[in-house]
Amino acid sequence: MQTIKNFIKNKKILVIGGTGSWGSELTRQLISDYKPLEVRIFSRGEHKQVEMKHQYKSEKNIKFIIGDVKDVQRLDFSMQGIDIVFNLAALKHVPVCEENAWEAIQTNIHGAHNIVTSALKNNVKVVVQVSTDKAVDPFNLYGFTKGCAEKLITSANFSPGKPRSARFVCVRAGNVLNTAGSVIPLFKYLIQKHNKVTITDTKMSRYFMRLEQAIQLVLKAATESIGGEIFVMKMPGVAITDLAEIMIKKIGNKKTKIENIGMRPGEKLYEVLVSKNESPYTVEDGKYYIIIPGLFSNTALAKKYKNYNPIKIEEYNSKNTNQLDKKEILKLLEEDNWLEEKKELFSSIFSPYPDEKDKKKT
Repeated sequence: MQTIKNFIKNKKILVIGGTGSWGSELTRQLISDYKPLEVRIFSRGEHKQVEMKHQYKSEKNIKFIIGDVKDVQRLDFSMQGIDIVFNLAALKHVPVCEENAWEAIQTNIHGAHNIVTSALKNNVKVVVQVSTDKAVDPFNLYGFTKGCAEKLITSANFSPGKPRSARFVCVRAGNVLNTAGSVIPLFKYLIQKHNKVTITDTKMSRYFMRLEQAIQLVLKAATESIGGEIFVMKMPGVAITDLAEIMIKKIGNKKTKIENIGMRPGEKLYEVLVSKNESPYTVEDGKYYIIIPGLFSNTALAKKYKNYNPIKIEEYNSKNTNQLDKKEILKLLEEDNWLEEKKELFSSIFSPYPDEKDKKKT
């Protein structure tokens, strides 16, 4: 089986949404470990591009392109000569998508369609779409848009006229540490700025994975897929109440409280990465699950995985996976330095509970 290093070496790569948390870590790993011929960073944020360009000022094989996935002509221009596309761009916050429904549809669904169209036009060899647990049995708009994007990407493998060598594949991830909107920096912000933690239900649980692991999942899918799969990493679950109690004990005080604010519209008690309907088409691959589209069970896709062990559970969710106890949660926080005072909370543009006092400091 081809290694990631051999697959990436001397390839031209387009990272869409490349200035975000995932894109920054993907770029770091690509440049430091895999020696691609060229990496193009495609995003719509000028400020973040300037910062990232300064970070890599000595790297001659990184190019920066201002653009939006809603602009198919800009994507066409950016994909010229590209071998591999990683799509990390999306509107990701549930309330933002609910309040800006058409923009969410244009970015997450039409954007994915535009990427497929441009990739086919430019003979791109591999497209990897990053998805989310919220795409599984969705009942908020964000989940619906990401579920539709998954279908657009995986079904592109069976488009008439698709080059035989082209592959379109997805990965799904749960809560990723060190990314904007992750619950851990949110809790730290609330403790330090408001001396409380807000939770929406005491029975809630979430998956946790490190950003470095998330990028390895993306690279595995790019290297080992044959097209049409959805790759999922096996991850531990964490009870949100346990997480809140540990963080309060370590960085709060005797007056720090947990406030139950009730579940928000579209929120789930636990994250699901493989649904009951998908499990009959899901196999195990060491630390991973691989979902094979059921509609295409008679293709080479099914033949490749026919000797893999099927998933042993009806549904893979953050409630029935291996649960971290409080000692393991504490170790996770300490290893990622989340209990240190100097650990960055949020960027100035993403503060979940801004108040006048905080604004005056910025």
